[in-house]
Amino acid sequence: MNKRHTVCTLAAAFAAGLLAPLAVQAADYPVRPIEIVVPSSAGGGTDVMARLFAEAAKKLVPQPIVVSNKPGAGGGIGMTEVARAAPDGYKIGVIISELAIIPHLNMTKTTTADFIPIARLNGDPGLIAVRTDSPHKTIDDLLAAARKDPGAVSMGNAGTGTIWHLAAAAVEQKTHVRFNHVPFQGAAPSVLALVGGHVDAIAVSPAEIGSHVAAGNVRVLVSMGERRSPAPYDQVATFKEKGVDLVFGTWRGLGAPLKTPPEVVRYLRDASRKIGEDPAFKEALQRANLQPAYLDGEAFLGFMNSQSDYFKGLLASVDLKK
Repeated sequence: MNKRHTVCTLAAAFAAGLLAPLAVQAADYPVRPIEIVVPSSAGGGTDVMARLFAEAAKKLVPQPIVVSNKPGAGGGIGMTEVARAAPDGYKIGVIISELAIIPHLNMTKTTTADFIPIARLNGDPGLIAVRTDSPHKTIDDLLAAARKDPGAVSMGNAGTGTIWHLAAAAVEQKTHVRFNHVPFQGAAPSVLALVGGHVDAIAVSPAEIGSHVAAGNVRVLVSMGERRSPAPYDQVATFKEKGVDLVFGTWRGLGAPLKTPPEVVRYLRDASRKIGEDPAFKEALQRANLQPAYLDGEAFLGFMNSQSDYFKGLLASVDLKK
């Protein structure tokens, strides 16, 4: 085999993605571990998604990806840390739906404009859940109790200004009830509070309660999805099925600080695309009750901006007071 033939063969293999784990677009990147900041507590859906991504990246990225949790301020603390980080690709972050909400509540000055989006990886509907031994057997039971005694039904959420706080407020608006909103430092603590009997119900995503549903400790009353979710939530009716025009959900992706070098952004986007399209990664997400919802960087940017506009309008029409 002559040299010319060898070079052509290698070039073809490279183009087909068959060489190395990932096409090297930045010759000196990465040369040390990459940190992914999760702006919520350990054990929640955002944390699980980040750790599944880090595990999948081992096949593609020659350096480890280290997950660190920085909860607080509805995700604002962790996302602001990433926005202010050195733009070298060694600290990136999970961008969550709260980025389109909390700036409009003056909880942070960090906005969608402070990141270079890498990719969206996941999107899930909101759920309303109770303990299995709750007297509220259906969503109608829960709403009737809240309507009969306004403020008596305690509704846990992932923190003031979070997507699940806003989701519960939207339920109030659409169904003409009033809850006693109880914020926690993330979705995982809200689930523990529910299981421990400290709140009557929670607004949450499928990922945070999957193990508790499987164990028979938690019952889901209703979904805020456009359509029913896959098992084990396929028997859960949506608000739309019940005649309530309410569709609400969360999303999660990755972002890098502004001024991150273009070649590093390309590397991260390429890695994220390959991971996002990997059947094994999709299967891992689904096992964790996280629905795959990949969007590339540019599409993710447009999506985030449209969500920011949507939530700005919604916030003007709902009451987020406890």
